[in-house]
Amino acid sequence: MTETLLANATLVLPDEVLRGQIRLTQGRIADMAEGTSVPHGAIDCGGDLVMPGLIELHTDNLERHIQPRPKVDWPHQAAIVAHDAELASVGITTVFDALRVGSILTDATNTYGEYARALADEILDLRAQGALKISHFLHLRAETCSETLIEELARFGPADRIGIVSLMDHTPGERQFRDLSKLKEYVVGKHGMSEDGFAQHVASQRALRARLGARHEAAVVAEARRYGATLASHDDTTADQVAISAGHGVHFAEFPTTLDAAEACHRHGILVMMGAPNLIRGGSHSGNVAASKLAELGRLDVLSSDYVPSSLLSGALMLGDLWGDVARGIATVTAAPAGTVGLTDRGRLQTGARADVIRVGRVGRAASVRGVWVQGQRVA
Repeated sequence: MTETLLANATLVLPDEVLRGQIRLTQGRIADMAEGTSVPHGAIDCGGDLVMPGLIELHTDNLERHIQPRPKVDWPHQAAIVAHDAELASVGITTVFDALRVGSILTDATNTYGEYARALADEILDLRAQGALKISHFLHLRAETCSETLIEELARFGPADRIGIVSLMDHTPGERQFRDLSKLKEYVVGKHGMSEDGFAQHVASQRALRARLGARHEAAVVAEARRYGATLASHDDTTADQVAISAGHGVHFAEFPTTLDAAEACHRHGILVMMGAPNLIRGGSHSGNVAASKLAELGRLDVLSSDYVPSSLLSGALMLGDLWGDVARGIATVTAAPAGTVGLTDRGRLQTGARADVIRVGRVGRAASVRGVWVQGQRVA
C-alpha cells in the first residue's frame, strides 16, 4: 500500500482541534505530529479540516437509487455502486444500509413485498468482489406492523454483517403517525389513495398490529441477539414507549418525535440519534421535535443523514458552530456512531486506528469534501 502524508492540516481529534500532520500507512494511521510544516511528498492541506471518515447508521439513500421514480426498478448492482460512490463523495466511509424486513401481501390498500434478503445478497456480493469504495454493514428495519416479519428475519444470520436491527411500528395512530392527518397527507400524496381507501388502510393496519404486533416485537429482540446486532428503537413518542425500549435492551433511539421521549432516553441511558435534515432545515418536516432544540438541551448524541447524504457533514459542522466546539460536533458523526455499534477501529484520529480519513474545506458555513481515504486508499 502507498503511504499518504496530509500536512498543514487542522486535525479534528477526539477532544480538540490542532494544526498538524497525519501519516497513513498500511491501511492504518501510523502517526501524527503538530506543526504547519509540509515535508517533501506530503499533501499540503492549507489548513483544511482533516477528520475521521463519517459513519452513517441509518440511510434510505439506496432506496432512492433502486426506485428513482414510482414503479421504476433500477438494476440493483448499478444502483448499489452509484449509492456507494455518492456516499464516498460526501465523506461517508462506513454505512449501515437500511433494509426493511416485514411485508404486507394481503391488504389491497397497502401491499408491499419482500426484498431485503435478495438485496442484502447483492450488497454483500459486491463487497466481496471489492467493487465498493466504502465499508458496508446492514441495518434491518423490522416492521412490526406487517405479516411476514418472522419469516423474513429467519432468512438472516450472524454472517450477514448485520450491525443494527431497529424496531419499527408505523401503525396509524402510533409514534410517527400519531397524528392521522399527517399520515393521510403522506399516504394520499404518495399513493393517490382515496378517502375510503385511507379509512380501510387505517382499519386493516390497526387490526394487523393488534393480532401480530407483540409476537413480532419479541421476535425482533430475539433475532437481534442472534445476529449479534445493536438494537435500536424508532420514533419513540412517549416516556412509556422509551421504558419498553429500555426493557428490550435498546441501545439507541432513532428520531424520537418529542422532547419527553428524548428526555426519557437520557434517563434510561439510551443514546438519541436525530436527522441532519431536521437540523439543517430548522425543524422536522413531519412536525416532530426540532433537532436543534435537543442539541441546545444536550439531548442529541448522534446524527444521521437519513434521506440526504450530504447533510451528515453539514449537520455536524452546524453542531460544532452551535456548541462552539468543532470536535464535539464532528464526534456526532464519527466517534459517537462508532461507539454506538461497537466499532472500535474507526471514528477517531489516533495512532493505530483504521485510516478512514477525509479532508474538508469550509467556505463560510458550507463544506467541500476535498479528499476521502478508506483504509489509506484514496476513493474520492
